[in-house]
Amino acid sequence: MEPDHTPTVNAPLDERQCLRLLAGASVGRVVYTIGALPAVLPIRYRLGPDGSVLLHATARSELVRAVSGALVAFEAGEVDAADGTGWSVTVLGRADASAGRLPGQVAIRIRPELVTGRLLPDGPA
Repeated sequence: MEPDHTPTVNAPLDERQCLRLLAGASVGRVVYTIGALPAVLPIRYRLGPDGSVLLHATARSELVRAVSGALVAFEAGEVDAADGTGWSVTVLGRADASAGRLPGQVAIRIRPELVTGRLLPDGPA
């Protein structure tokens, strides 16, 4: 009988693996604070060549006011609905806002200070 090599716990990923997974996805969640309370916003993103998470928002949005110069978290992941396998990657870093390419838009860059990730094994939670 062949040994089962399926992880039974969430297997950690190194930073290179995390960035590769992030580069292949397009929607994640930015986590920030408003008045000392946590807020989470699903958002489209892309990964910059330096590993920064790049977002766009409207200039007057709550997100831009809350994250400019702040330490934030960003998470993206995928889970297979059939077997529950997948991955999750979190980036912690400082967010900077600058003028976007379109009027009324702001570009947000989260520069990674800590990148962590895990593979999700199959099976029940």
